[in-house]
Amino acid sequence: MNYLSAENIAKSFGDQWLFKNINFGISRGDKVALIGTNGTGKTTFLNILTGKIPADQGEVSIRKDIRVGYLDQSPAFDETLPVLEVIFSSNNPVAQVVKKYEHAIETDNHDELAEVMEDMDKYNAWDFEYRTKEILGRLGIHHTDALFGTLSGGQRKRVAMAKVLLEDPDLLILDEPTNHLDLDTVEWLENYLNTSNTTLLVVTHDRYFLDTVCNQMLEFANGSAYSYKGNYSYFLEKKAEREEIEAAGIDKARNLMRKELDWIRRQPKARGTKAKYRVDAFEELKEKASQKKPDTQLELNVRTSRLGSKIIELNHVTKGFDNRTLIKDFEYTFRKGDRIGIVGQNGMGKSTLLNMITGELMPDKGEIVKGETVQFGYYRQSDLVFNENQRVIDIVKDVAEVVQLGTGETVTVGHLLQAFLFSPSKQYDFISKLSGGEKRRLQLLLILIKQPNFLILDEPTNDLDIASLNVLEEFLFNFPGCLLIVSHDRYFLDRLVQHIFVFEGEGKISDFPGNYTELRDYQDEQEAEKKSAGQQAPAPKVVVPEPVTPVKEPVVAQVAKRKLSYKEQKELETLEKELADLEKAKETLVANLNKGGSHDELAKWSKQIEEITQSQEDKEMRWLELSENA
Repeated sequence: MNYLSAENIAKSFGDQWLFKNINFGISRGDKVALIGTNGTGKTTFLNILTGKIPADQGEVSIRKDIRVGYLDQSPAFDETLPVLEVIFSSNNPVAQVVKKYEHAIETDNHDELAEVMEDMDKYNAWDFEYRTKEILGRLGIHHTDALFGTLSGGQRKRVAMAKVLLEDPDLLILDEPTNHLDLDTVEWLENYLNTSNTTLLVVTHDRYFLDTVCNQMLEFANGSAYSYKGNYSYFLEKKAEREEIEAAGIDKARNLMRKELDWIRRQPKARGTKAKYRVDAFEELKEKASQKKPDTQLELNVRTSRLGSKIIELNHVTKGFDNRTLIKDFEYTFRKGDRIGIVGQNGMGKSTLLNMITGELMPDKGEIVKGETVQFGYYRQSDLVFNENQRVIDIVKDVAEVVQLGTGETVTVGHLLQAFLFSPSKQYDFISKLSGGEKRRLQLLLILIKQPNFLILDEPTNDLDIASLNVLEEFLFNFPGCLLIVSHDRYFLDRLVQHIFVFEGEGKISDFPGNYTELRDYQDEQEAEKKSAGQQAPAPKVVVPEPVTPVKEPVVAQVAKRKLSYKEQKELETLEKELADLEKAKETLVANLNKGGSHDELAKWSKQIEEITQSQEDKEMRWLELSENA
């Protein structure tokens, strides 16, 4: 059953077409992902489908009696309404009854509760009430009497999501639903959409979400749309094939155009009408040959400042607000090359820890000692304030005219902007013309070109398209300094981090050695062990009389070796890799000493060898301890 059809849809801004001749349809049970780089018109297309803006050409048809639910990127409701009123502001009578019930519970009004209980039975609304509790709880919406206007951007998005999910539409359209959600909530939303019969059209850059939820991809690129039947992994394979064919076609068109151009130039003007068909064909060929081939070699490699041996030490740090402890007695000493992820539910203190590390907040107890050479690059969730009337390239030039790369080569900011997916024409656009994702990308670039050696990224993947994420990941993968990341993007964490600070609540932070998927596997393993232990009934205690013996021989106790825990096993594997890397680094430094150098260089290399040797000894002792148990 076809729910929605769009035929020959086109939209332009000024004299430039955003997209043309888009044909699209979605049927019952389809779960379609709309993907493409920022600025290709994904949100504009959704707004056309939902009737928020008109198309310049084409027509959208929605099947009669089909209910459509739309989660906007920036939801807007009456800011004077309480959250409960916003969530249940539909005409559904069941929703209205549940709203009264929730209000009675929230205000502890026994008279209202007694009255509404009859209506709950009359409309059989208890199942709906259960769904309401589950969805509000999972989305972290607990204070339903708060006014919508007092909520943060992330809280508004979660309220809007609760509203659209509870309306239970036939067709659900979601624009960046995973932004501002913690990882547990993202996984719950995945499971909810997978187990429901919802027909879905979604814009998201969460690659795990795309792979596990969606069964069809619609890619926007170069003003056109390309459809793929399959999940994200299938899309990547087929897109690579398409781009290879397109690149070959463009090369062929360019070679042919050279010959045709030579023919056109050699023809006398008077004979132009004799081969008009060939002139017309040349114009079509010229249009194809002028197309840009897909660029898969984009690279961002900015030089970083030198980082000394002393970086940051957190000694028994405690911090809280309003009689609530967020961080309690936390200790950690950062080392060179640390790549740490931070996970935990919203409101547990992740951003508070980042702000204390950068010195913007002081701990209530303990101290934070920062090394002299540390230069922070701090990407925040909140937007930078841009001058909307300034051009992109001028904003970057205010920071630096040229940038030195890690290779030592110097490039202009124009080249760097192009590497970060700002085309030459886009560089001269005003900030007011940029999409939300493009502003985020610019914000990141402004931080990176200041050559920090300690990067702190608080939800850097929000609003970034997949192409931008790939560029950013490649840069961070080769980043030589320290890396501290708060992110709900599981793919991003899996690729970049080596261990994770887990915010467990009540101020407790644990340090897990591994990436996010390994953490989840460990947590599932622990949960399974708890359930297994709970299901096993304790064996009956049998009292056996001890035989009387006049003389007891001394018995040497046999201590059984215990099995390594998952965390210790990962630590053992990490130590083996680190010891190999240290030995390799030491060999390089010894070779440098043997070759000779200046006095300063020799002293520097000797000191580094001494530090590496000490580190090797510490790690070898721990490795031996774990190996004995293994």
